[in-house]
Amino acid sequence: MTILVAILLFGAIVFIHELGHFLLAKKNGVTIHEFSIGMGPKIFSIKRDVEYSIRLLPLGGFVSMEGEDGESKDKNAFGKKSIIQRASILFAGPFFNIVFAVILFIPVFMYIGTPGTTLSQIVPNSPAQVAGLQEGDKIESVSGEKVNSWQDVVTNLTNSEGKEVKLVIDRDGKDQELNIVPEKNEEGRYVIGIAPKYEKSITKAIATAFTTTGDMIVQMVKFVGQLITGTVPGGVSNSVTGPIGVISLVSDAAKTGIINVVYIGAIISLNLGILNLLPIPALDGGRLLMILIEALRGGKKIDPNKEATLHIIGFGALMLFMLFVTYKDILRLF
Repeated sequence: MTILVAILLFGAIVFIHELGHFLLAKKNGVTIHEFSIGMGPKIFSIKRDVEYSIRLLPLGGFVSMEGEDGESKDKNAFGKKSIIQRASILFAGPFFNIVFAVILFIPVFMYIGTPGTTLSQIVPNSPAQVAGLQEGDKIESVSGEKVNSWQDVVTNLTNSEGKEVKLVIDRDGKDQELNIVPEKNEEGRYVIGIAPKYEKSITKAIATAFTTTGDMIVQMVKFVGQLITGTVPGGVSNSVTGPIGVISLVSDAAKTGIINVVYIGAIISLNLGILNLLPIPALDGGRLLMILIEALRGGKKIDPNKEATLHIIGFGALMLFMLFVTYKDILRLF
C-alpha cells in the first residue's frame, strides 16, 4: 500500500509538471499530439483532440508537441511560435512544480503550526539560560533588527558570527534587554539554546509556505553548485537519488502519516521544478538556453535538426546517469 501511495504521489507531481507545459501550449495554439504520464508501453489511452495516455513506467511524462524537435510545416508547430511563447511553454512545467510545492506546504504548516517569536523552551546551561531568558518571552529585536518571524531570529543569530547580540524581549507586557553570546552548534550555525512556540494560523501557514519554498530553492541552488564543483559532502553518488529512491522515501513517510507524505511531496515537486531549469540538453532549462541564444542572435534560429540532435545526446546522458543513480538506489535498499 505504501508503494502505491508513493507511485500515485510521484505521478501527481509529474502530472502537474506536464500540465504546465500542456496548458501554456494550448493557450498559445500549439498542435499537441499526446499528453502522457509515465514512460514506456501504453497501458491506457483515450483520443480526443489530443491523445491522453498512461504508460507502464512511472518514471516521468511528456507532452508531445508538433515541431518541438526538428522542422515542421505545421503553422501551429512549437517552432513557429515566438520566443516569448516558446519560453513560457517550457518554463510553465517547472513553475507549476514550484507553485505545487507551496500549495502542499500550506496544509503541512497548518497542521504542525508555524514557529513564532515567543519561546517555548530554554535549553539548560545554554547561553540563553545563562543570560536569563525564560519560557514565554517574546523576542522583539536582535541587535537592533526588528524580528517578525522565527526565521528572522535564526538569520540574525547566524549573522552574528559568535559576537555578542542584544535581544529586546517582551516579558509580561514589559520590554527588557539582554546581552547574549551565541555559540556554534554541530551544524556550524550560531545558536543560543532556545525553541519557538508553534502557532496554528492559515495566514501564517501560507506565509511560511512561501518563505520555506524560497529558502529551499536557495539551498538547492547551492547544492547544484556543489555538484558542479564536486564539493558535495559525502560525495555526489551518495547525495542524489532516482525514482526508486524517491519511491522508497515516500513509502517510509507513508508509514508515519499522511502529513509526512505531503511534506515529502512538496520537496520532490520543488526538486523536480528546480532541476528541470538546469541548462542541460533535453531538460526544460537546456531548451530555454537554446531560446536565449536565439534571442541574443537577434531572432536567428538554431538549426532545428542540430538542436534536436543535441537534445537526444543530452537525453541519452541523462538516462545513463539515471541508470547509475538507480543502481546506487538498489544497493542502498539491500
